[in-house]
Amino acid sequence: MTAVPKARTSPDAEAKTSGGRRSLAAALLLGALGATVTLLASRQPWAEGEARTVGGALHQTATGSDVTGVPAALAIVGLAALVAVFAVRRSGRTLVSLLLALSGAGIVAAALLGASDTSALDEKAASTTGDATAQIAAVSHSVWPYVACAGGALLLLAGLLALRFGSRWPTMGGRYERGSGPRTRQQKVDPDRPEDLWKALDRGEDPTG
Repeated sequence: MTAVPKARTSPDAEAKTSGGRRSLAAALLLGALGATVTLLASRQPWAEGEARTVGGALHQTATGSDVTGVPAALAIVGLAALVAVFAVRRSGRTLVSLLLALSGAGIVAAALLGASDTSALDEKAASTTGDATAQIAAVSHSVWPYVACAGGALLLLAGLLALRFGSRWPTMGGRYERGSGPRTRQQKVDPDRPEDLWKALDRGEDPTG
């Protein structure tokens, strides 16, 4: 019984595969971290101030979700797009990667616009005092809008990585599909040897074919 030589891969193919794995890991980490940071920042106080009332000043606080719901909504969209990248191929993967990048860019823009917004505080002052013309004085802003902005930047970067390297990434179930990659000579599998069956599955081959 002669040993069957293993199929050799070129250095360029190995480098491409290695680069694809690194970019995939980086995109997953950046995307998940960016969405988490954005969602966390959206729940924190973005602005504080004092509403003037007859009985004195009334402290008011506006969270990120009070100021704008865009960052949190786009963070969820970005997470969904990050998962969907692995379920689609070719032009579909490009479109989903673009959606991921645009979600990050939208978070950055919304967070920057909301960083100096006082309308949410004014609405709270009017609701609390019953005076529609009531406004907030001594307004202060926190760093949380910029934290959300950083989260959006991470999602944007993940989207750019997907656009650049997504064609090298695997697809769900794609490993066992026929014709999904360069065809190599299928090694003979002995059905009575379980180890041969496992090796064939590990190579992405159909041991029953």
